[in-house]
Amino acid sequence: MRIYTVDSFTDRTFRGNPAGVCLLDAPMPDEWMQSVAAEMRHSETAFLLRAGEGPHFLRWFTPTTEVALCGHATLATAHVLYSTGIATGVLEFSTKSGILRVTRGEDEVITLDFPAKSVAEAAAPEGLVEALGVKPVRIGKNVWDYLVEVEDEEAVRAVSPDFAALEAVDARGIIVTAAASGEGADYVSRFFAPRVGVPEDPVTGSAHCALAPYWSARFGRDTLIGRQLSERGGEIRTTVRGDRVGLSGHAVTVLSGELHV
Repeated sequence: MRIYTVDSFTDRTFRGNPAGVCLLDAPMPDEWMQSVAAEMRHSETAFLLRAGEGPHFLRWFTPTTEVALCGHATLATAHVLYSTGIATGVLEFSTKSGILRVTRGEDEVITLDFPAKSVAEAAAPEGLVEALGVKPVRIGKNVWDYLVEVEDEEAVRAVSPDFAALEAVDARGIIVTAAASGEGADYVSRFFAPRVGVPEDPVTGSAHCALAPYWSARFGRDTLIGRQLSERGGEIRTTVRGDRVGLSGHAVTVLSGELHV
């Protein structure tokens, strides 16, 4: 079986968010896929089982668990299919989050059509603020994550979580965000998910399913640019379309090979 490492939401190698992409020859047991993901050690590894004209079956695993939605590994999978000539045109993936459609523009920007996961105002659960060490401006929650808005971009950069304490918070992950203070982006964020085996994710597509409607409502614009302030860094162009969000970015193949398992 072919397996790849792809850097997503970047046009340069060793930036953005690395994802594993495994092209399955046949259905495989969940335990086997989880073991491969643990071996790859990326925040997510995608497993694709092609189905004729589609939709193709797509699943995502962190090193410790399966997740219901992953943006950067979906982008990586689409990039592999497009760049190898396996597929062209509109792609459709059947996933735990429904049918996801992907397109590629002439400039090789790939756009994911994902469900919006808007947040509602929420009280901070016990230990969250202390684990982050921040002074929240607003706190919200959706079905997966807490969103914590802080005062400014520098406050986002300065976050140094207590990961053991953060793991005790009952949520997939924690988004910390603020309006951007520099040029080239509208808002910034970081994403922490130690509960699912990802202490800090470099660039998180699924978190932008919450960030896009949150900041679009604040700025009064449907299309924005989000910058994730991880060590590797990356950018996502977000477009709110009713209850859907378009997530756009580049991807670069770093490694390709055969899986001997």
